[in-house]
Amino acid sequence: MKWLSVSEQLNIIKKGTEEIIPEDEMLKKLEKAVRENRPLRVKQGFDPTAPDVHLGHTIGLRKLRQFQELGHQVILIVGDYTGMVGDPSGLSETRPQLSHEEVMRNAKTYQEQFFKVVDKENTEVRFNGEWFSKMSFMDVMRLASKITVARLLERDDFAKRYANGLPISLHELYYPVMQAYDSVAITADVEIGATEQKFNLLMGRQLQQIHGQEPQVAITLPVLEGIDGVQRMSKSLGNYVGVSEKPSEIFGKIMSIPDSLVIRYFELLTPVSPLEIEEKSRAIASRSVNPRDLKSELAETIVNIYHGKALAAAAREEFDRVFRDKGVPDDVPSFEIKAPGGKLWIVNLLRETKLVASGGEGRRLVQQGAVEIDGVPITDEEVEIGLGEGKEILIRVGKRRFARVRLVSQG
Repeated sequence: MKWLSVSEQLNIIKKGTEEIIPEDEMLKKLEKAVRENRPLRVKQGFDPTAPDVHLGHTIGLRKLRQFQELGHQVILIVGDYTGMVGDPSGLSETRPQLSHEEVMRNAKTYQEQFFKVVDKENTEVRFNGEWFSKMSFMDVMRLASKITVARLLERDDFAKRYANGLPISLHELYYPVMQAYDSVAITADVEIGATEQKFNLLMGRQLQQIHGQEPQVAITLPVLEGIDGVQRMSKSLGNYVGVSEKPSEIFGKIMSIPDSLVIRYFELLTPVSPLEIEEKSRAIASRSVNPRDLKSELAETIVNIYHGKALAAAAREEFDRVFRDKGVPDDVPSFEIKAPGGKLWIVNLLRETKLVASGGEGRRLVQQGAVEIDGVPITDEEVEIGLGEGKEILIRVGKRRFARVRLVSQG
């Protein structure tokens, strides 16, 4: 194939990265790839501990796509075995273990969603159960003998838990060893991961050297803040945007991010050029543009990436109708609820329609004036809602949650 020059490749690879460890080895690997006309084997692992790929995952997937466009081979490791352990990175307590069946159910959706970003035809998908399931207990012991406990306790999260007397399960100590061995199993030249994965990536280099392989280069990428603008994007924290969510849901979530995240999301999640992003940044600084307008452009751009131009435009139109023109979405869920005497306590009504997760949340939202019925704010948390037979009400909670309800008298 016709390669870009090594310097051009390195400049593309460096964009958006935190560290390349070590950079001089990356340069040598690229030179060798061009000289021998042999694509580099570029790896990233994903543990399917939840069924959705979210925008935070796509930072790595977009970098993998760049490697593909440069002519290199991408290997996605689906951690059906590491997923049962769970990555302890950044955790202060042991993660609950998943069954293999749960992990494999999630893995199916992961594979479908990967290819919204990376090129399926040029991607090798491997499950690490392919090698771990064949290991005997003595094989595991021999692998464990290569790594000292002192080395594992260099990990910041393990060290903190140990110093604070918090439990560390033995199986958690195996996680970085397992991720590292994935690199041995597929003979990786490069591994990418978020900054919190640095220890695991470097352990991959160590195990490869022990097994007589040329050590991989580790590339770390920034961690994406969730839509709350505070904590990292995570399904468990509820601050995520799933790539397979409905266009209107993605659009609405992006519109809810703090203004301070708009430029960062453009940089990490879209193909918008650095020059355009710099122009947008200057426009915000000079107040020559309303951040809300840039946010709307960002939301449409992201929906376009995962759902196409037509659905992105439709999502923008619906958002404008619902939130600017005080309209109602087209796909509001409907409920028929039986209620004693045809009346139901407002908090129970919110719970029955899944508009809130708990009674406490329902009370709080009513107190805050965030609940409306047929356009009328409800501020009394003790009120009972009733209506005549066959009549329907529209409930709105906050900016994006709606439900149509018909109450049926019971008794």
